[in-house]
Amino acid sequence: MPTPVLDAAGVNALLRKAFPDAAPVGFPTVTEVSPGRVKVVAAYREGLLRPGGVISGPVLMSLADTAAYALVLAHIGDQLMAVTSSLHMNFLRGARPGDLHAEAQMLRLGRRNAVCDVRLWTEGPERLAAQAVVTYAIPQ
Repeated sequence: MPTPVLDAAGVNALLRKAFPDAAPVGFPTVTEVSPGRVKVVAAYREGLLRPGGVISGPVLMSLADTAAYALVLAHIGDQLMAVTSSLHMNFLRGARPGDLHAEAQMLRLGRRNAVCDVRLWTEGPERLAAQAVVTYAIPQ
């Protein structure tokens, strides 16, 4: 597993720097960084629901992308120009209202790209709502 160069506070600071206007609406928070992994949580609010009373797919996709970006930043440092090049999402069950959690794991970290597995849930990690594979292009 690659060794992180930033802790959770460092990654949160970079995310706020990259997206200064997002913080007032409840931007996700990195809660843990370890070798090859990060954990992220997005606080629940009413605007996240779709008809049917579950958290919407675009919200899940956004958190998967944010968790992967946080994972990449934690391991390469201040490279804000790293960009999503691929995101494949599997929706497994409806995400019930509640704080939305994501755990991202690095599958590959190369010089030009990083591939991450992201798992999302509200009820508990044993009841996944979605899973994504996210690839980030890393600038040279």
